Amino acid sequence: MELGQAIRARRIGRGWSQEEAATRAGMGLSTWKRMEARGPSLVENLINAAFALSCEEGFSQLFPVPAATSLDELLQRQAAAAGKLRQRAPRRKAAP
Repeated sequence: MELGQAIRARRIGRGWSQEEAATRAGMGLSTWKRMEARGPSLVENLINAAFALSCEEGFSQLFPVPAATSLDELLQRQAAAAGKLRQRAPRRKAAP
C-alpha cells in the first residue's frame, strides 16, 4: 500500500490526473486507480508506472551486484570491467 501512495504522490506532483497517468503508462483507468489504492498487483504495471512517472533509474538498485567473496573474484571483476572500457583511437598525425 505504501508503494501505491508513493505512486499517487508522484502523479500529483506532476500535476496529472489519474486518467492522464493511466494513459501515459498504457493501462486502464481502473487499473491505475486500483494500483494507487492497493499497490501494484502486477510487476508489468509497476514498471509501466515507473517509466510514465520517470522513476526507472531506481530499477538498477533493486538487484545490486553482490560483493566479491574473495580477492581473486574482485580482481577478475576488475579485469572484466577494464576489458569493456572503450578507448579512444590514437590521434592522426597532421599531414605535412
